[in-house]
Amino acid sequence: MSNEPENIDGNNILAQSLKCQGVEFVFGIVGIPVVEFSMALQRVGLKYIGMRNEQAAVYAAQAIGYLTRTPGVCLVVSGPGLLHVTAGMANAQINCWPLLVIAGSCAEDHEGIGGFQECNQVELSRPYCKYSARPPSAVLIPVHVEKAIRYATYGRPGASYLDFPANLLSAQVPEDKVVNKPSVPLPPMIFPDIKNIKLASEDLMNAKSPLVIIGKGAAYGHAEYVVRNFISQFELPFLATPMGKGVVPDDHPLCVASARTYALQNADVVFLLGARLNWILHFGKPPRFNSNVKFIQIDISPEELHNSQQASVAIQADMHAAVDALNVYLVEKKWQCTRKDWLNQLKEKCLKNKKYVESMMKDTSVPLNYYTVFHHIYDSIPKDCIIVSEGANTMDIGRAVLLNNLPRHRLDAGTFGTMGVGLGFAIAAAIWCQKYEPGKRVLCIEGDSAFGFSGMEVETMVSVGISLLTLHQCLG
Repeated sequence: MSNEPENIDGNNILAQSLKCQGVEFVFGIVGIPVVEFSMALQRVGLKYIGMRNEQAAVYAAQAIGYLTRTPGVCLVVSGPGLLHVTAGMANAQINCWPLLVIAGSCAEDHEGIGGFQECNQVELSRPYCKYSARPPSAVLIPVHVEKAIRYATYGRPGASYLDFPANLLSAQVPEDKVVNKPSVPLPPMIFPDIKNIKLASEDLMNAKSPLVIIGKGAAYGHAEYVVRNFISQFELPFLATPMGKGVVPDDHPLCVASARTYALQNADVVFLLGARLNWILHFGKPPRFNSNVKFIQIDISPEELHNSQQASVAIQADMHAAVDALNVYLVEKKWQCTRKDWLNQLKEKCLKNKKYVESMMKDTSVPLNYYTVFHHIYDSIPKDCIIVSEGANTMDIGRAVLLNNLPRHRLDAGTFGTMGVGLGFAIAAAIWCQKYEPGKRVLCIEGDSAFGFSGMEVETMVSVGISLLTLHQCLG
């Protein structure tokens, strides 16, 4: 009987490494040189969803990463296959969603002499990723998989890319030589500096017209319970960024989304909970904001602090830990927000603006306007469904009419404003629901142009057996 160790190839090492790191879902398009790898990953129990376009696949992979906080994998072929997902990598990076892209590439002995779909993939991916690499040997594949997952999830989440030439995937090595790595632990909890908590509390207590802005970071951080307590306990008016909707319900009496412009222009202290002062919030500058406004920031990323505008108080911390510390400190101080005049002004403005929107909803003249259509859609859908929306007016007006009362239940074009994300996002959301919340519905509302980017993914829904309601809007 031979004592020689058994051999294992790169395909199986890679599949086992992904399984070890907690990856569950892989979206992609299979071809040379990743056919055998796609079979290997299914053998180890990962769920593979074959898509019709690489862009839709990468959008689905990052959406499942956002919903689960474990990177989804996008698997593509070499050259054009990888190039088709660069927009998706950039979207995940700028949206701060965890994603791992894996691409095959031409065999190393064909590089430089015109190999099939030869492309400098590692360097092309680097600007759009937190980590981009090619394992130097099959035995080191687990090392790079662990690092790619860790980079994608630690700190500010983002994209990672791993490159696998054909010869690396087919390479046979002794199984006992493989450098296996344990699964990445959960990201470390970053606790706030108590000095900054006290400073932020002082600014809030001294504010005459405070405003809280809830961002996608609060949703991703699963901070909804402490944020809801914070808002209700101290009667603080709030706005949500598009994917911050639902952390505190849109129908909460302190939501002042209907008076957004008035609230931004008149707030003297703006408290940013995982929201960035980028184009979505007009960079925090006049005329949309008061020229003397003070900003308080909580963000997981130190690079985001003081970006665009100097913050009065900047707190790098896990959202849950920071808001919980604020709640405790303000309760100890026995503070109650007593800015009734400010709240009354906001409520009065909200009522006035809501009357205008309601008049638009009742307008049934032909052609129907967006408000009327969305009003009737909202009356007909489950109030706990996940809403996926893209397209200019379709998405923008939909945010105002299609309310979210649960966190992580709205997926749209996001910070990068990417078109074509809708059906990929919706497929990922439906797959998430199948596993984690069976019976929950997903509603995908697409503008006509947006639908054109990925309309063939309707076939993917059918082939995978996804229950999904897609509304393709043609309003004119």
